Amino acid sequence: MKRRIFLKALTAAGLVAGTYELSSCTSKRKKLKILILGGTSFLGPHQIAYALGRGHSITTFTRGKTKPSIYKNLFKDVEQLIGDRNDNLTALYNRKWDVVIDNSGHNAEWTKNSAALLKENCELYLYTSSTGVYYPYLNSDYKEDSKVILSEPEGIDEEQKMEYGYGTMKANSEIEAINQFGINRTIVVRPTYMIGPADKSNRFIYWPIRLSKGGETMVPGKANDMVQYIDVRDAAEWMIRLIEDKKGGTYNAVGPKESQNIYSFVEEAKNAFDIKTSLVKIDDYDFLKENKVNHIVPWIMPIENNKGSAKINNHKAKENGLSFRPLVETIKDTYDWWNSDAVSQKQRDKVELNPKSILAREKSIIEKWKSL
Repeated sequence: MKRRIFLKALTAAGLVAGTYELSSCTSKRKKLKILILGGTSFLGPHQIAYALGRGHSITTFTRGKTKPSIYKNLFKDVEQLIGDRNDNLTALYNRKWDVVIDNSGHNAEWTKNSAALLKENCELYLYTSSTGVYYPYLNSDYKEDSKVILSEPEGIDEEQKMEYGYGTMKANSEIEAINQFGINRTIVVRPTYMIGPADKSNRFIYWPIRLSKGGETMVPGKANDMVQYIDVRDAAEWMIRLIEDKKGGTYNAVGPKESQNIYSFVEEAKNAFDIKTSLVKIDDYDFLKENKVNHIVPWIMPIENNKGSAKINNHKAKENGLSFRPLVETIKDTYDWWNSDAVSQKQRDKVELNPKSILAREKSIIEKWKSL
């Protein structure tokens, strides 16, 4: 029943049938030819759906391996080029587009090479970066001109190497894009944790699944533990509007609109479901670490290198048009997507039946907490 309802909603929105309505002011807006490097995973399909609905044309450049799990039928209206950013950009030779959106820049050299190839044939380059450029998060109120990490320090462990490696890769890729296109023709967007339909990382799905069941629900963290997140659709749609308005510059794509702690996040999120939920707040970091509860996105234990991870400044983004849909909508839509045919039963089982997951261990963790 839930799947039928969701599919009906998707069809109405054009997600299944591939239909979409053009905005009433589309005729006044310049139709852009947009090239997306990537475009089939999480962020890209949402960008494509919104851009097509506003009258733009889309070309994607991928290896042809990742298939979209949402808006599948819209891809018939997308030109799909195949290549490899590592060693085969042939499909991009001698082609012109108005804008490039680089979603798959996972290597600074890739960004350098693609931007160098396209700079004479495209007007704007939008690089999808990350707030990971601010790692380690030792401060607060990170603004777009805050210092970013450009190299990895020595003597770090494997987990830190991943964090530093990602941040330095994104920061150096930003520089390569700007070096090729120039600061006025480059848009850099730094999203925080993106959440919503089509998220294959499974790092946020805990909340839609758990809150849908009601009952005693564990909430980790202290009252002053802040959280930040962005619905992928809010990020995707804003990116398209930025390129329409040619708003060059660097922006933190961070929500929510107003500051929020983990308790108020869950209080609001649970309203997505008409079921009684009682919150069990566990505010002892030592206890949480002992029980391997260090993060449930958007909550990240704010200690050591992560103490300021949820203190990114979003004022510039809001002043330049970033808007936010209700959290309840994000939770419900993500839950419906998770329980639709867009997600395989194997993928659901991998998350929901994993005995090591927090979902599976939550009840015992709550019992331990209550026994202290």
